[in-house]
Amino acid sequence: MSIHPLPTHLPFIDISRFHAGAQERARFVGELRQTLHDHGFFYLTGHGVDPKLIADVLATAKRFFALPLEEKLKIEMVKSPHFRGYNRAGYERRRGLQDWREQLDVNTEGTAVEIGPDTPPWKRLLGPNQWPDALPELKPLLLAYQAEVTRIGIDLLKAIAAALGQPDDAFAQIYEPQPSQLLKIIRYPGRDVAETDQGVGAHKDGGFVTVLLQDTVSGLRVQREDGTWIDAQPVPGTFVINSGELLELATNGFVRADVHGVVAPRAGTERFSVAFFLGPTMTRRFRSSSCRRS
Repeated sequence: MSIHPLPTHLPFIDISRFHAGAQERARFVGELRQTLHDHGFFYLTGHGVDPKLIADVLATAKRFFALPLEEKLKIEMVKSPHFRGYNRAGYERRRGLQDWREQLDVNTEGTAVEIGPDTPPWKRLLGPNQWPDALPELKPLLLAYQAEVTRIGIDLLKAIAAALGQPDDAFAQIYEPQPSQLLKIIRYPGRDVAETDQGVGAHKDGGFVTVLLQDTVSGLRVQREDGTWIDAQPVPGTFVINSGELLELATNGFVRADVHGVVAPRAGTERFSVAFFLGPTMTRRFRSSSCRRS
């Protein structure tokens, strides 16, 4: 019996091959199937996102985090009934330790729903994001980027469905008409600021897929089946893709949702990333969670 070796690096997947001719698509789908089962993480190329948009998002995210703390606290998450906004570094915990990252959470831009006695509780999550008055260009830029990574996430779900021998729209009933579109711009301070080396503690993501944009400083690590870690170094022009627990559950464990985390950068440096989490539509999300609790 042959033993399949554990991965020592993340593979590369060119999503443009999914839209090529029938033969190339078939080869691509077969390679994607094996990757999803063996890794759960990979670098994505051929995604078609404008490099200028990517550069502008990273540059503007850095300008946001460089704002005075009092400006960022004007849109602190505790001021939003929809759980969007800014969180300071060290204010979240994972596995009992502080996560040393500051971040701005943005979800689907919308209008708050009038809440009455018969309103489903999940509708409280619908509403507007908080945006900094001191950086007005951030809103249109992040919403444009959110639309692009949503396109990528749905394209990946179609390719994953095909790789599993299903119609391209097999997952559509879970994310249509409006998926969850959680976007985070993130800054990790160096270890001269952080009290531990935990940028983000080890965890799995919960949704369908995560589309991660890394800047130039490394820190992301992915755990192999034997417990050792792979460093996912930044690669220009790519996104790091990982499948979440919802996809792992929907495929009965065939698609892996790997444990991963982030190590705080060395003293005197900082790390920036932009993470997008594509999840189910709210009605599906809370219907399934209610079923699990019953």
